[in-house]
Amino acid sequence: MTATQFTFIFIAALALTTLVKLWLARRHLAHIAAHRAAVPEAFKEKVRLDEHQKAADYTAAKTRSDMLGTLFDAALLLGFTLGGGIQFIAELSNSWFSAPIAQGMALIAMILLLHSLLEAPFNLYRTFVIEARFGFNKMTLALYLIDALKTLLIGSILGLPLLFGVLWLMGRMGAYWWLYVWLVWVSFNLLVLFIYPSFIAPLFNKFSPMQDEAMQSRIETLLSRCGFTAQGLFVMDGSKRSSHGNAYFTGFGKTKRIVFFDTLLERLSINEVEAVLAHELGHFKHRHVVKRIAATFALSLGFLWLLGLLMQTSWFYQGLGVSTAGQTPSAALALLLFFMVLPVFSFLLGPIMSAYSRKHEFEADAYAAKQTDAADLVNALVKLYQDNAATLTPDPLYSTFYDSHPPAMVRISHLQTR
Repeated sequence: MTATQFTFIFIAALALTTLVKLWLARRHLAHIAAHRAAVPEAFKEKVRLDEHQKAADYTAAKTRSDMLGTLFDAALLLGFTLGGGIQFIAELSNSWFSAPIAQGMALIAMILLLHSLLEAPFNLYRTFVIEARFGFNKMTLALYLIDALKTLLIGSILGLPLLFGVLWLMGRMGAYWWLYVWLVWVSFNLLVLFIYPSFIAPLFNKFSPMQDEAMQSRIETLLSRCGFTAQGLFVMDGSKRSSHGNAYFTGFGKTKRIVFFDTLLERLSINEVEAVLAHELGHFKHRHVVKRIAATFALSLGFLWLLGLLMQTSWFYQGLGVSTAGQTPSAALALLLFFMVLPVFSFLLGPIMSAYSRKHEFEADAYAAKQTDAADLVNALVKLYQDNAATLTPDPLYSTFYDSHPPAMVRISHLQTR
């Protein structure tokens, strides 16, 4: 393959991906607008019309913002690649440092930082305009900036040593470097899963032991019945940043813990909290987390193997706007280019991953229906849809691409049959 041919393939794939995303978004907007005037029949007794319309308007506002983000991301990717952005920053980092690993780390760090800064206006708009307009945002600008600085600091502490190790292995381990890098990547992710609940999450939120003795007793009985052991039951101050509600379990091995948003506990009855927890335990009993981690690790191994092949070709670099004249392309350039353009070529695989995730949600719902009353989970889900202003009428095709959870009507219909 020549560089010109690969450039054409890249532009065609980027154009196709961008147009499909915009087309799906327009379908989604049209479908929501067509069903805005009336609450779906299955929800008429539980959801008021004004709540249904708020969810429609909120979803539409987010979708329009995402459409602008899609166009911006495509333009930004073209600017970094064919526009010469990566080439320029690579030359800059090479002029600052003499050691290849230092050059590569500087290149990747500067690209990531620049990308974050350019994306910041969109994140600010979503948080302080869209979320605020619909009554969800509770963050101040100061808290937003503090979170951003914490994220940058944690990313540097964890990410820079990992990046150094990856680039060193790519340069020293020969043709099978990708296998060594994969092993390091797997170990790193398992470490983060282990330390996240106790060391990272508390940097952003306060986690307090559950104080409601009646609720705690019911939950501990459920945990015992399901054979689940955890470090504890915690309530997270989610209301510090948003009025959205959720529940989850996190951690790995002995660090497993169950977390409820304080906003969720304010809305649900004890029976409904128990049903939501049973759903989360369903993921544990069916080993969904382990399966997803294994699938992610398998995909990452395949991607690294593919990168090992591509980085040996000149057309891969030149076709993406990076000159290799008179020099051996660096491992950092290969790594950066590959993972920047990978989403362009993998987007159409999204429905497969979404279907896999939705299958897990159905299984977790079925498990919850066996352990608790399915009606309690239905009531809890309706309240979650109300509190999060999640649309009850997504476009089916859009949902197939993007939604990790089944549409509300499909999910609740499954539960009601039980």
